[in-house]
Amino acid sequence: MLLLISPDSVEEAIDCAKAAEYLDIVDVKKPDEGSLGANFPWVIREIRDVVPAGTPVSATVGDVPYKPGTVAQAALGAVVSGAAYIKVGLYGCATPTQAVDVMRGVVRAVKDHSPDALVVASGYADAHRIGCVNPLALPDIAARAGADAAMLDTAIKDGTRLLDHVPVDACEEFVRRAHDAGLLAALAGSVKAVDLAVLTRIGTDIVGVRGAVCDGGDRNAGRIRPELVAAFRAEMDRHAREHAATAAAAS
Repeated sequence: MLLLISPDSVEEAIDCAKAAEYLDIVDVKKPDEGSLGANFPWVIREIRDVVPAGTPVSATVGDVPYKPGTVAQAALGAVVSGAAYIKVGLYGCATPTQAVDVMRGVVRAVKDHSPDALVVASGYADAHRIGCVNPLALPDIAARAGADAAMLDTAIKDGTRLLDHVPVDACEEFVRRAHDAGLLAALAGSVKAVDLAVLTRIGTDIVGVRGAVCDGGDRNAGRIRPELVAAFRAEMDRHAREHAATAAAAS
């Protein structure tokens, strides 16, 4: 399971760089513009410059409306700025057809420029609160559009978490559908260390966190700390070992 950490500034990205051995992806977003708020192109470039060359950078392009051309241009801007993972929050897409339309434009814009970049179709565990596509539709949307990964986050950051809105069996179904379609499955949304046993067991490929590695667990007022990143990674590794041992014993 890969660990994705989301700094909200170049200064926090420098702290992430200090903990680069414990994380796999540095994610650029702007939380004050939404769950998957897009940051400025120059911030993506600056963060790319301070993060070790071997650590990929991902970037969100926003909680996007149903405007395929606009979103495609935003995605191209993110990949040109140095992002290797391009995440699209399908906030304004009310139907799978609209979501596929948006994602196809993104995939073409990104892959025409950088074939090796990975495109992530991101939806929301609390979709029922904002009227966007059903979370379990995301793997099919991503596959039909030619994307590389499907992701769930939470749209409304009010203290509720991924598993408050999508129960474990539904998360497991999400991961299974993604894998059956040949996609990576990413899960985020106020994920904490206590959730790692479940996320490991169901086969999550990427786990995204912010609050869990910030002072006081506060994604807004807290700042990412390298020692908290290291501690979170240690818990991930522990659960991975325990899961492997259990699977070996069962076989």
